[in-house]
Amino acid sequence: MQPFSRPQMAARAAQDIPEGWVVNLGIGMPTAIADHVPLDREVIFQSENGVIGMGPAPNANEANPWLINAGKAMVTLRPGGSYVHHSDSFAMIRGGHIDLCVLGGFEVAANGDLANWATSENDTAPAVGGAMDLGAGAKRLWVIMDHTTKDGRPKLVDQCGYPLTALGTVNRVYTNLGVFDVVKGTGFIVVDLAPGVTLEYAQSQSASKLHTL
Repeated sequence: MQPFSRPQMAARAAQDIPEGWVVNLGIGMPTAIADHVPLDREVIFQSENGVIGMGPAPNANEANPWLINAGKAMVTLRPGGSYVHHSDSFAMIRGGHIDLCVLGGFEVAANGDLANWATSENDTAPAVGGAMDLGAGAKRLWVIMDHTTKDGRPKLVDQCGYPLTALGTVNRVYTNLGVFDVVKGTGFIVVDLAPGVTLEYAQSQSASKLHTL
């Protein structure tokens, strides 16, 4: 069995993004997706701190401490990219102009609910941030996360136990075990599984029924 590594999860999500989409990448694991989209594909990455046309992480020669994403990590700017005011950035989000948002998550429920925020002092980005705006305003919401917690608790659940970020808006989940669509009235549908991962094993690591087409 070869579960997806985090770079493989990011690459798998990147290959599913159609050309021409405007995409917001959440703090943490989602930001790696930008590293796996070839420069000859027109995918416009937006960061809520006001970067439009964000590129992959910089190498040592490109690093610019003044060019950062919402998670304060240094990024690059693709040709044609721009900076906008914070209010303009959120006008894009709240106005429904983001084709896709990819967020990290603590739990995703079978009805598409997402829990992804915390107030722990150990978190680098405590509380909700722009996730609630993105969850409500983006046309599509994907989540990328490990399939279970470090102590083995499932993150695909029938009902979230953590405070909710967005209600019924998750369309797809990428984990180290596979890719799962969230369909209202059905729940989690298996799109793809990591090499060697069986449906039975993925089900044993989930707290909600996994369906196949």
